[in-house]
Parts: sequence; C-alpha cells; structure tokens
Amino acid sequence: MSLPRQNRTTFSPPSSSYAGMGDLPAGRRKQSILVVDDNLVNAMLMKELLERRGYPTMAVQNAAAAEAEIRREAPDLILLDVVMPDKTGYELCRELKADSKTRLIPVVMITGLSDREDRLKGIEAGADDFLTKPISSEELFARVNSLLKLKEFTDELETADSVLCTLGLSVEARDPYTEGHCERLARYATDLGRFLGLDEESIVALQRGGFLHDLGKIAVPDEILKKGSDLTPAEWTIMKQHPITGEKICRPLKSLRLVLPIIRHHHEHSDGSGYPDGLRAGEIPLLPRILQVVDIYDALRTERPYKPALGHEQAAVTMRDEAQSGLWDEELVAEFFGMLGQGQHVA
Repeated sequence: MSLPRQNRTTFSPPSSSYAGMGDLPAGRRKQSILVVDDNLVNAMLMKELLERRGYPTMAVQNAAAAEAEIRREAPDLILLDVVMPDKTGYELCRELKADSKTRLIPVVMITGLSDREDRLKGIEAGADDFLTKPISSEELFARVNSLLKLKEFTDELETADSVLCTLGLSVEARDPYTEGHCERLARYATDLGRFLGLDEESIVALQRGGFLHDLGKIAVPDEILKKGSDLTPAEWTIMKQHPITGEKICRPLKSLRLVLPIIRHHHEHSDGSGYPDGLRAGEIPLLPRILQVVDIYDALRTERPYKPALGHEQAAVTMRDEAQSGLWDEELVAEFFGMLGQGQHVA
C-alpha cells in the first residue's frame, strides 16, 4: 500500500519560549522516544528537538528498522509517520497494538493528511494521538509530555503486577516439591487459551493467573502448607481461605480484574463440592475452569511427599474419569488433551 507524499515540511518555526529548551524536570526518569519517518531531514530534526528537550531519542526511516529497534529496546513513546514505503504507519501501529509486548506503548501518528477518513484509520489502528504537519514545537512537546506521563503511570501498574507475581513465586518457593509449578501453569493455561481461540486480554489474565492463583497461601502457616494431605478439619478451614485472601490482595489493582475470578474460583468443582463458594458447572467462569484443568494435570504429573508422579497417559485417564464424575469441565479436559495430542505444548 502506498500513499501520496504530502507536506514535506514537518515543523513550523518554534516560538521564542522554546529557544534554549531546558532539561526534564528534576527527579523524572528520562523516557525514550522512537521517531519513525522516511524523510531523513524530518526524522533528524525531530530527534534533535527532542534530545535538546532531554529525551533520549532514536530515529529510523522505515517500519522494518522500527521493528528491529523496538525488539532491541522498547521505547516509551513512538512518533510514527503515516506515509512510508513498504509498510504504512497505519499497518505498523495496528501490529504494535495487537502485540501484548508493545500494545501499551503510546503511538502518535504524524500526518499531512487531514481528512476525517484518515484520522478514522488511525483510530482504528489504535493510535493514541495525532499530530498534523506542519507541527509546532509547542504542540509536539505538549503531546509528548502528556503521553509520557500516561506511560509512566502504566509502568507503575505493571511494576505492581510484577511484584505480586514475585510474591506468588515466593509462596511456591516455600514448598520444594512445587518448584516451577507457577511457570508451568502459566504456559499450559496460555497455550490452552490460544488453542481455544480466546482474546489476548484473556490470554494475559491466564498467564497472570498461573503465577497468582495461590498467592493467598502466603497467609497459610508452613506446618499446614507443607503437610499436603490428611489435614484436620480446623486446618482445612484455614487452607480453604487462601483463594479469598489472594483475591483481597489483588483486588485494588484494576489491571487484574480478569485475574480475580481465577484466584477465587480455581478450587471450585463442577459438582459443587469445591471451595470457597461451592459453585457448580454453569456458575464457574471459563478462565478459572481453564486454570483448574492445567493445575490438576500438573499436580498429577508432579511428585509430592504424599504421592508419586503419574505419567502422561495415567494423568489423562485419571482426569477424564474425574471429569465424568463431575469434578472438572469435561469438554475442557478433552480440549486440553486434544491440544497436547497435537503437540502444541510439550507435556
């Protein structure tokens, strides 16, 4: 796809208020910017202006170079020209926003095209903002500053998610027999989610759920957690609280809204015999049911102090029998082993 080159002059002259532009405010992390423009003069001018303002900036001239730079080190903001050879800004923006690794990077589309239809294309591609040529320096810095603040808040939320996932791994580390359990669950669950054709938001929730599902066990004493089986009624009461505790810990983060049902309901059974809420098949959301299936499989395949590890075929027979008896979602169990049978995950 090629679009006509319009308006080669990118910038209008800066006002005197931007002469001798200063550094970023003290204490703010220097966030990086990627400029993508096939016009070398425009790209280097924008790079110079942004670097004088204190932003580390890379400039490239096509989508392929931009993709390589993003893989090398993801920027905090992308200024993307619409009209480029080979792949347009619309196409690159759409691909970035469809990838969970890059979708949170703000993208400003820079265009000399002012038609309503062109802006609609940008919105549909997922652009966060627009700059129309010729660009004033004042407008450039205002947009950049605003979107980088937003990116900073997003990074803080991602950091909070990472801290919680690390806590989830610290719970796992209390029991040497469950080493690698969370990582395996995250892989199995995301693979099954993709096999079922779920959207990317659900895939991300399943991955986080793999790490966070047992976070509430942080409040369970070691003597109960490591006992594994033959818990007394009083000990079971304490153990059954861990899904509720985990949900309470994660509830303040809105980014984990899809993960909360996974945390709370991954121990429910289709026949209503699970905990903490005694839900039945139709009441248990899909994502917790997916994690249930992969959790049981991993538990059966892993040696514990109170049981040996089962082989793949033995685990399959056991899970199918338990699904038929009403413990697990029979259809999801069949889909899971169908996936493994196609070699889409190494069991």
